[in-house]
Amino acid sequence: MKNFFNKMGIWILAAAVVIVLTLSILSATGTGLLDNIAGTIASPFRSAGAAIGNWVGSISDKFDDVDTLQKENEELKKRIAELEAANRQAQTDSQENERLRNLLNLRQQRKDFTFESAKVTQYENSNWASTLTLNRGTSSGVAVNNCVVDEYGALVGVVTEVGLNWCTVATVLDTQAQFGATVFRTGEAAVAMGDLSLMSSGKVKLNYLSGTNPPVGGDLVLTSGLGGYFPSGLVIGSVEDVRTDDSGLTQYAVVQPNVRPESLVQVFVITAFDIVD
Repeated sequence: MKNFFNKMGIWILAAAVVIVLTLSILSATGTGLLDNIAGTIASPFRSAGAAIGNWVGSISDKFDDVDTLQKENEELKKRIAELEAANRQAQTDSQENERLRNLLNLRQQRKDFTFESAKVTQYENSNWASTLTLNRGTSSGVAVNNCVVDEYGALVGVVTEVGLNWCTVATVLDTQAQFGATVFRTGEAAVAMGDLSLMSSGKVKLNYLSGTNPPVGGDLVLTSGLGGYFPSGLVIGSVEDVRTDDSGLTQYAVVQPNVRPESLVQVFVITAFDIVD
């Protein structure tokens, strides 16, 4: 037992010497070694931290890029909308200028007419009526029974109601509209009128044909001006075909008008004209 404790004492003494020597060496060399060991251990963690930081930074940059792209996209959409609006306005101005140029030609051809330009504010079309509302009325010299034409001089209809700054026009398709007419090729007199059975198809009835020299397809139909109620020489349309009425005794022609009321934007009211006997 005594030998055992002697041996243990020697080992303890040796261990103490090693510890003292190690501490002495560390004390002599400073903390560099400890720092090196700590740095070695921490290095992987620093690398991982840097990688995570870079990844988070790249994600943030991507979000910034997305925000920038969204803002640029909104700006582009706004700019496109502005350009489209400008283009629509330019087209509208161009079309109006074209109408006015055509009207100028019409004025030169029909110096016996006095025109009042008007905008279409409403179009009504049903099984019973085909009317336009215009933004001109008595303050502009418009009156009931004034004829209305497009810029080419084709008949649109006749004014049936009028207010201070508005009027209602029964189009050539409406049953209220009836005009003395003539077939240009033959000179035959007739009456052009709206008809309920033809209104839905956008056609006009040419009634009271004599039957001696019936019109044929393609014949031009004009206002006759007889009686002085309406101007003469306004184009109503072209004959599409000739039919026999239900009685089988008389004939009438179906006329395709030169105007499509639903497409009209600007029209011209004939407020005065020279009566031709």
